[in-house]
Amino acid sequence: MQLSSEIAARIHHLKAPSPAAVADIGEIEQTVKSVLAGVRERGDEALREYSRTFDRAEVVHFEVSMAEREAAVAALDPQTAADTRFAIERVRAFAEAQLATMLPLEVEPLPGLHLGHRVIPIARIGAYVPGGRYPLLSAPVMTIVPAKVAGCDEVIACLPPNAHQSMIAGCHLSGADRIFRVGGAQAIAAMAYGTETIPGVDKIVGPGNAYVNEAKRQVFGPVGIDQLAGPSEIFIVADASGDAAMIATDLLAQAEHDVRTRVGLITTDPKLAQDTLVEVERQLSGLSTANVAAPAWRDYGQIVVCDDEAAMLGYSDFIAAEHLQIHTIDPHAIAKRLRNYGSLFIGTMASVVYSDKCCGTNHTLPTMGAGRYTGGLWVGSYVKVCTHQWLERSGVEAVAPAAIRQSASEGLEGHRRAAALRMERMQLG
Repeated sequence: MQLSSEIAARIHHLKAPSPAAVADIGEIEQTVKSVLAGVRERGDEALREYSRTFDRAEVVHFEVSMAEREAAVAALDPQTAADTRFAIERVRAFAEAQLATMLPLEVEPLPGLHLGHRVIPIARIGAYVPGGRYPLLSAPVMTIVPAKVAGCDEVIACLPPNAHQSMIAGCHLSGADRIFRVGGAQAIAAMAYGTETIPGVDKIVGPGNAYVNEAKRQVFGPVGIDQLAGPSEIFIVADASGDAAMIATDLLAQAEHDVRTRVGLITTDPKLAQDTLVEVERQLSGLSTANVAAPAWRDYGQIVVCDDEAAMLGYSDFIAAEHLQIHTIDPHAIAKRLRNYGSLFIGTMASVVYSDKCCGTNHTLPTMGAGRYTGGLWVGSYVKVCTHQWLERSGVEAVAPAAIRQSASEGLEGHRRAAALRMERMQLG
C-alpha cells in the first residue's frame, strides 16, 4: 500500500526512521529449505544434528516428560506461578467469550433448500514457543490456551532445547498435551512433516525469529499457519492532550523487545512531538534495557507531525501498526474512525503491556502492514467454519433449472447431466 499524495503532503517527520537496509533473505531462504528437506528425509536424526549446529545442544529425548513438566512448575517462584495462572484465566475467559459468538448455522433460503455451517475445531495444533532474549511466559499462554478453548484434540508445543525452564512450566500450565525440545526452522519442519517422535500437525501457530518465519512460509499449504510475523511495532496517535512522558515510556517499553522494533508517535501537536523526542532520550539514559531499546529508537523510531486530525488517522491507517494506542481527548470517537491495526488500545489507561501479559486479548498480532487485511491470533484461528447443504424435492425444483442452464452455457456437460439427473429421477418418482 502506498501513502496517498494528499496525506503525504500533510505530514512532516520530526524524526524519521533510518533508511531501512534491504535485508538479503536469500541465505535464510536457502538455509531453511535445506533444514526442511533434512527433517523431511531423516526425521529425528536431522533434528539432533540441527540442534547441535544451531542450538549447541545435545538432545537425547525430545519430549519433555510429565515428571520434568511438573518439576518445572514446582520450580517457579510462587508469585510467578500465580501471575501465570492469572494470565491463563484472563486469556481463557476472553477466548470463551469470543467462541460464544461463533455459532452453527441452519437456514432455508428457499423452500426445500437447506444451507448451513458448522464450527469445527482443528484436530492437531502445533504451537511454536520462542526462546528469545527473555523467558516470555506469556508466549505459550497466547498460543496454547485459545486452542484448548476451541476444542482442538491435541496441542503440541515446541521450544528451543536451551529455553528457560519456566517456559516448559508455561506450556504445561497452559494445557499443552505434549512438549518437545526442538527449536528454530527444524521445529517447524518437524511439526509440518512429522518425525519418528514428533507428530505432524494441521496448523502451526506462534512467533519466532527470521528462520522460523521463513520456515512457516515454506511449509504453508499442506499445513496451515497463523501468519508471518516481523519485528514488533507500536504507534501512538495523539493530540495536544497527550502526555510526553507516558508516550515515551510506552514507546520504549515496546522498543526493548528487539533492536528492529518499529516505534512511533503520530500527532497533530508540534509541541508534544518535540517534548516526546526529548523525553525518549532522557528515559533512555536510565533504562536498563537501553542496549536494545536505543538502537531500535535510533534506527526505526519516528515522530510524525500532521497538519490535521484526518491526516493523522490517514497516516496511522497507512502504517497499520501491530499495536496502536490512542491518546486523544475523545479516544473512543477516534477509535471508531480507525480501520488498520493489529490491536487497539483506547485511552491513556490502556497499555500494550497489559495485552502483552495478562489482560486477555492475544498478543500474537499482524506486523509489516498486515493489519490492513487481517487481525491477530484468536480462538477463531483454531476452528474451521465449514458449510453444508441438503435439498428436498422443492429445493431441487428451485435450483436445478438454473444450474442446468448455466452448466450448458459454460460447456460443462457433466455438470449439466448431474443437475438434470435429479430432476429426471424426481419426475420418475
